[in-house]
Amino acid sequence: MEPVRVIDLGLVPSLRSQTVYHAVARTLGPDSPDTIILVGPDDPYVCIGFHQDIDTEVDRDYCREHGLPVYKREVGGGAVYLDRGQVFAQWVFHPEHLPSDLPGQFDLYARPIVDTYRSLGIEAYLRPINDIHVSGKKIGGTGAAQVGPARVLVGSLMLDFDKETMSKVLKVPSEKMRDKVFQGLNEYMTTMTEQLGAAPDRDDTVARYLAACADVLGVELVPGELTEEELAKAAELDERFASEDFLGIKGPVSPVGVKIHEDVRVVEGAAKAPGGLVRVTARLHGSRVDDVTFTGDFTMLPADGVTAIEAALRGSSAEEADVVERVASVYREHGLESPGLEAADFARVLAQAAGTAAEQSAAPA
Repeated sequence: MEPVRVIDLGLVPSLRSQTVYHAVARTLGPDSPDTIILVGPDDPYVCIGFHQDIDTEVDRDYCREHGLPVYKREVGGGAVYLDRGQVFAQWVFHPEHLPSDLPGQFDLYARPIVDTYRSLGIEAYLRPINDIHVSGKKIGGTGAAQVGPARVLVGSLMLDFDKETMSKVLKVPSEKMRDKVFQGLNEYMTTMTEQLGAAPDRDDTVARYLAACADVLGVELVPGELTEEELAKAAELDERFASEDFLGIKGPVSPVGVKIHEDVRVVEGAAKAPGGLVRVTARLHGSRVDDVTFTGDFTMLPADGVTAIEAALRGSSAEEADVVERVASVYREHGLESPGLEAADFARVLAQAAGTAAEQSAAPA
């Protein structure tokens, strides 16, 4: 492999901390170097995964009241609160320079982070499919996407994390549940600050990380800067990513839990799979799927694979076996990759939602 360019941007405006790697990916040419970007936001914000619905996942009223902008990325995964406590490590690589399968890519990407933690005495390890743990507690996750011609892998060095604010930006049905979210974050998430007893030095941590990257990748790392083309593309994406149109790109088909008429209902459901949470909003006409939308914190490549699944299910039976067959066909035809998630998981959540609708229809008025 050719040398890998390293761009350490330090702190940048919150939106730019997301658009920068999208810009580098979209402008990747045949002769462009593979690039590792290190960056953090100068102000806190909330970021949701590409397949998530903002109004389902985020308490936008709380975010507005506390001056927290909300952005969507073109990488899967869940909603997260981000601030200066994390150093984002963003890989923008030519796909042929990475393992051919997603689990292999996650493993390669995670190894320098794991090695960095271990060099500081933190016994981290990759917990498949794409989380990094310490003694059973999560200290970071990773995400992947195909952005333009590039394969993008993202994650962070978790110097510190504001768990309380994280619990407040998520949309939950009750304060009791919010309390349980906060308790869960305290019990099952950790940071470098917690593990070391003090906040680590950012520059020392980054130096350790880059040394680990050079060792794992077996290449020379060369400091670099963004090109004029990359900067122009980032400025263009700043405008797009800040728009309500982009934020609402995966909105629900219609209000959920509503009886349209005797034979038509809109239902919703959710189910957990090893690869993440899958939510469904569906309009059912009798026992058939009139329309359907899937969202969640999973990873799928290519990203428009979810759209293909939704299209294949419109007009189909909502019976689990029929849904499995249709979704499996889409996986084969489109070469979909979704670590920890398979056709049966989409079928299960849709069948559960449809079963709930049948029970509601049969219930006495």
